[in-house]
Amino acid sequence: MLTQQNQRSEAPKRRTAKRKEKSVLKNIISLRVSDREKKVLEKITESSSMSVSDVVREALEYWLSKRQRLCRQS
Repeated sequence: MLTQQNQRSEAPKRRTAKRKEKSVLKNIISLRVSDREKKVLEKITESSSMSVSDVVREALEYWLSKRQRLCRQS
């Protein structure tokens, strides 16, 4: 018969998910979206492997890079 300690050590260990990002993201920005925008975000997340945060982060990165180019041209 196994002791409690042996039972615990034989239990399968959980693997922790590794973050995709190289650094831990710690800044939080809240925003409000319309019902239509939320539905579009939900459709994108359902059809891809991205979270809402990933989608918004990607959109923000795109907008920022485009905006920086426009500012440099002026």
